[in-house]
Amino acid sequence: MLSVLLVEDEISVGNLINKGLSERGYKISIAPDGDIGYEMATKNEFDIMILDIMLPGMNGLELCKRLRNNKIDTPILMLTALSSTENIVTGLDSGADDYITKPFKFAELEARIRSLARRKNPMQTEETNVLRVADLEMNPDSKTVTRNGKRISLTSTEFRLLEFLMKNKGKVLSRMTILENVWGIDFNISTNVVDVYINYVRKKIESSFDRKLLHTVVGMGYVIKDS
Repeated sequence: MLSVLLVEDEISVGNLINKGLSERGYKISIAPDGDIGYEMATKNEFDIMILDIMLPGMNGLELCKRLRNNKIDTPILMLTALSSTENIVTGLDSGADDYITKPFKFAELEARIRSLARRKNPMQTEETNVLRVADLEMNPDSKTVTRNGKRISLTSTEFRLLEFLMKNKGKVLSRMTILENVWGIDFNISTNVVDVYINYVRKKIESSFDRKLLHTVVGMGYVIKDS
């Protein structure tokens, strides 16, 4: 049984999610504001957290940042009425793993939760190998990335993006392919978000190095390769 922390101040929305998930066997805990949510998240273990952005007191973005700064890596789903690319990127930059906008269909919400749960506890048991592209190395187990021995710090979304690119080294990947595999097939957002995060990753893995690894293929997408 998955345990879910819902931080939501709208009673009607909270009751809807609580009723729907409880009927499907989830264990739900509800916090009415960000401060109580932070206290509950730091004192208890949850499988998934759902955070509304517009909260009284500490808002959802600040709550997410504080949880990540405290090394709490529980998958976080942002819930909000704000749906522009800028707002989505802001939410993901705060450390969230996924994003759903109001109004939403309950089936979509549950699908996102299942996807995040699989991401946290993958069924695969085979040994994961270190990924390499030239002098860039990634260890998916320890969640570390280095280039020429220098540690590179990535957000969870940047890490997933770079991992997908490195697993497909030498392949030109379209924006839609990247969106579906990194954010999920049901993640209904503009492919502009892919461009934004490609630029984030490119700066982090290339800004201090002469050799370029991540390339844009005009009209087709992106590719990471040794040369």
